[in-house]
Amino acid sequence: MRSLLPVTDRTPVNGAVDREWSLDELADAYAYPELGADGVWLRANMVSSLDGAAQHEGRSQPLSSDADMRIFGTLRGLADAVVVGAETVRQEGYRPARAREAFAARRAAAGQGPAPAVAVVSASLALDFTLPLFTGPLVPTLVLTGAAAPAERLRAAAEAGVKVLITGEGPGVDPAAAVRALAGQGLRRLLTEGGPRLLGQFAAAGVLDELCLTISPTLTAGGAQRITQGPSMAVPERLALAGVLEEKGFLFTRYRRV
Repeated sequence: MRSLLPVTDRTPVNGAVDREWSLDELADAYAYPELGADGVWLRANMVSSLDGAAQHEGRSQPLSSDADMRIFGTLRGLADAVVVGAETVRQEGYRPARAREAFAARRAAAGQGPAPAVAVVSASLALDFTLPLFTGPLVPTLVLTGAAAPAERLRAAAEAGVKVLITGEGPGVDPAAAVRALAGQGLRRLLTEGGPRLLGQFAAAGVLDELCLTISPTLTAGGAQRITQGPSMAVPERLALAGVLEEKGFLFTRYRRV
């Protein structure tokens, strides 16, 4: 098992004071595996309360922390594309991913663009194409939908200059087809930030390779969604622990498919 680096050194050595680990150190710890010529790797990044809530009042931010956001930024800094559901885009107020100097040399060496593309999954295409996510990204935002998507919404996307990938035969997206389509665009290091319904679809389809799960030391009660939502799997899938770190009661875990 490869251990992850702690975000903060909680055990000072020779009287040294606690320090924050650099983004380079975190990037080394969370580096994608080597991919073959046709390889693709889909990892998810999610946060959960102690009682299993993925959100509080519709948003994940109340469960997060500064360290969680540093890892969030690191995972984005390593990805070719961030895959996200339309409802999460609306609830979380998604904006385009930005270029960050801390990851510039690493991305250039890997042949990546300056920032990850955002790929929005939507069956209905009920998206506001005048938002900055679509009008002002450094890397063009993609939309993934099914072949039965509403024709008028497809026209609206085309008129706005938004590239749409058809990745399903019906109204919705086929998870495996979505991964293949993104890989076909040269986007092979994939990161999904949910929401729970999209993550549930990826998990049920067997295309999720890795789960980066932050366990927040909070209780929320209520009826919030779990990190995955949708039909249960016929047989629970067991993942292998690849790493864990801790900071201020938050556990940052990483699991991979066996």
